Amino acid sequence: MMSLLDALAEAPDAASLKHLAAVTELHPSTAHRILAAMCNARFVERQDAGNYRLGIRLLELGNIVKSRINLREVALPFMQALHEKIGEAINLGARHDDDIVYLERTSSGRSLVRVVYLVGGRAPLHLTSLGKLFLAAESAQKVRDYARRTGLPGKTPHSLTTLLALEKELDKVRRHGIAYDDEEAELGLKCVAAPIHDDEGNVVAALSVSAPADRHDPEWGRQVKETAEEVSRALGYIKPRQ
Repeated sequence: MMSLLDALAEAPDAASLKHLAAVTELHPSTAHRILAAMCNARFVERQDAGNYRLGIRLLELGNIVKSRINLREVALPFMQALHEKIGEAINLGARHDDDIVYLERTSSGRSLVRVVYLVGGRAPLHLTSLGKLFLAAESAQKVRDYARRTGLPGKTPHSLTTLLALEKELDKVRRHGIAYDDEEAELGLKCVAAPIHDDEGNVVAALSVSAPADRHDPEWGRQVKETAEEVSRALGYIKPRQ
């Protein structure tokens, strides 16, 4: 049954019994019997031409699962695994209006830098690697609107306080799929972040690694991106094929 569901999920259109039997390596009569039971349970729909596709019951169950998902609970095991691998603080944040809100954090326990934004803390989107990911997902007009509303206040000499500088930075974020905070929110602190997508492809949160500038490792970009992708898959996100 699970093999047939996977085969139907991978098929771009309704699939024939012959195709499904071949993909799953099931005898056609066995595949037909299982598909008939799945049709009765509305997990699969049979079309007039004898083709099959996923049924509405899966959507109903999916919506129930989605309503019960706790983003923090899903992300935390992945955050802890990354923390154990690199030994630095891992942050989980989500957007609320024009701010990033920190939902969870694993402390490195060895940083001498005063970290301003702890769990429950907020920061303007353009000052953090987490927040830049949300801005990068917006249209050019919405980014301009954000800049006009907030005035792009700065915290350090490295903060992006002009629309032109922010637009250039967001262009890099879109091209590379990760964002950086180069001592823009706090002097001596660098961060790198990657987006978390939900099952519809929306950026719903982001993960970042933060550490003193002298300990920053370029390899963290790849690692945090891989971890964010794992969290996204756990939320039901399927990355589009290139």
